[in-house]
Amino acid sequence: MKNKKTLILIFALALVATACSGTATPCDEVDIATGDNGLPDLGGCEFTFAVENAYLPFNYIDAETGEAAGWDYDVFNHMGELMNFTPVYVPTAWDGMIQATADGQFMIAGDGITITAERDEIVDFSQGYINLAQKVLVAADNAMVMSIDDLKAGDYTVAVQKGTTNYEYAVAELGEDKVKAFDTFDFAIAAVISGDADASLVDETAGLGYMGANKDKVKLVGGDLTSEQLGFAFPNGSQLVDVVNQGLTAMIESGKLGEINAKFFSPSFSVTYDDIAECDENIPAEYLPEDCEV
Repeated sequence: MKNKKTLILIFALALVATACSGTATPCDEVDIATGDNGLPDLGGCEFTFAVENAYLPFNYIDAETGEAAGWDYDVFNHMGELMNFTPVYVPTAWDGMIQATADGQFMIAGDGITITAERDEIVDFSQGYINLAQKVLVAADNAMVMSIDDLKAGDYTVAVQKGTTNYEYAVAELGEDKVKAFDTFDFAIAAVISGDADASLVDETAGLGYMGANKDKVKLVGGDLTSEQLGFAFPNGSQLVDVVNQGLTAMIESGKLGEINAKFFSPSFSVTYDDIAECDENIPAEYLPEDCEV
């Protein structure tokens, strides 16, 4: 594990160095003009974006085509067209992504980051781009767990992805003894499906995205546990926060953001974790199987 983390850090830094050493100027160093469309014009600069490439429906690698896809890509590629910048996507493990962004390794981080007061102390956030709630997810044939109260009352195990607000909420509400943490979202849900865990706490958007082609395996139960917003993260003081906020506003007003949300944040989204690549150079090294060669 130590070697894998070292490899991904070296890989991520190398990509950032490559992006910043080419002919294009890094976007956090440019003088921002105003384009003909009234939005910021960044003059073709390169904008480094941290993505996990293992978190449906936000970002993933298509197993058949080898192409990166997901909500983050559709939104940020469109912003690049609107405001004349080139996205440079850097595959980065979720664990440590926010701190790495705070340290200036990336100009922005996606991955469906929940805006919290604690995180806001080390990074700046964009405006929220979608409201969400945490919910309980269980196997489709589970008739015992219908709410968070059932999890509190019974002897149950709850699988969550570590380093997330889902994990923090689960520990606060259920206690550490009931919580089992996994490196990735899909491993947590797989534990629920296999019976190794009784339930998971998930962001509703990710849960709906996952359920698209898994309606026979899992279901969301009970009411909303929290009311939160997702946002992009930036190093503190970044001039690019306002740029992205203007882009988000323009996409809301044009209907483009709603179109992309409908594509990925609904049960009609049909991509599953079985459909995405597990062995690809654009997936963080610590997520790769032991026998993977890239």
